[in-house]
Amino acid sequence: MTAAIFCYSRTGCETARRVSSAFTAHDTICYTLSRFAQPGFLPLEKDVYGAEFSRCGALIFIGACGIAVREIAPFVRSKKTDPAVLVIDDQARFVIPILSGHIGGANELAQALAAALHAAAVITTATDGHGKFSVDAWAARTGCAISDMALAKAFSAAILERDLPVMSAFPIASALPGGTFEAASGKLGVYIGCDTKSPFEQTLRLIPKKLRVGVGCRRGISEEAVLSAIRQVFSENALDLRAAAGVYSIELKKNEAGLLEACRAIGLPAQFYSAQALAAVPGSFSDSGFVASVTGVGCVCERAAMIDAEKLLVRKTICGGVTVAVAIEHWEVDFG
Repeated sequence: MTAAIFCYSRTGCETARRVSSAFTAHDTICYTLSRFAQPGFLPLEKDVYGAEFSRCGALIFIGACGIAVREIAPFVRSKKTDPAVLVIDDQARFVIPILSGHIGGANELAQALAAALHAAAVITTATDGHGKFSVDAWAARTGCAISDMALAKAFSAAILERDLPVMSAFPIASALPGGTFEAASGKLGVYIGCDTKSPFEQTLRLIPKKLRVGVGCRRGISEEAVLSAIRQVFSENALDLRAAAGVYSIELKKNEAGLLEACRAIGLPAQFYSAQALAAVPGSFSDSGFVASVTGVGCVCERAAMIDAEKLLVRKTICGGVTVAVAIEHWEVDFG
């Protein structure tokens, strides 16, 4: 995470140095007003706020809440994309997250900074205050996509009134969070999985990126053909494309323009393996003599999908000049 720290007094500058020191695994940049100029601080000009709001994962104001509210107001857009914004009084007594407490990680960051500064974290989000499951915070922490932000908001409101059900396609390795119970039906609930199952009347799906998409293709394949094949396989098997961790193939295809363009179009990284690495993958695969004669291995897509995976979900599917297979990685749900 990159953080910008803004301060408005000499005492605030000293606190900013302490905050910066607490960010040992992160990059920080400090700003202060010209009359408090000192080594390690850049001049705080009006246009800095907008630039850093767009660039940084966190903005930390050492001063009054009112200053922070006024300066970020023109740039606030969406809880899905806004950075974490925190306020710390210049004597470092209180750390207050004021924007993106859950998805942006401001609450978690506030608690970490409070511990480092021996300060009090002032968390005002209702689910945290009541000890209930903060669904969007957990999704952000675990890298899960949220199927419906409006439904996530409805879930967060409802859990303050009653306990709500949770169902997972993955093993649950910890105690359930506050306000939840395991169930496979109900009016409103959370489903954790890579498929499009909807066990509840209103299902909020949390989608971990645990699917490996193995792809083989003929030379000169088009971007459209690759995209169509991947989307077709996911649709036919009721899988959510947001669960894809990446696209995997053989080194022979590492310069295949259509395949690379398709990966960029759907925002997935591409990784390529040698024929020897693919041939060493254990298991029974849909081998083809023709494919072996061209690539040196009998099946590209299934073997590429199964590297570092637990189970092959979708065997080789031929879609025009593209073959697609999907495997799932091992994962356990931890609400800790």
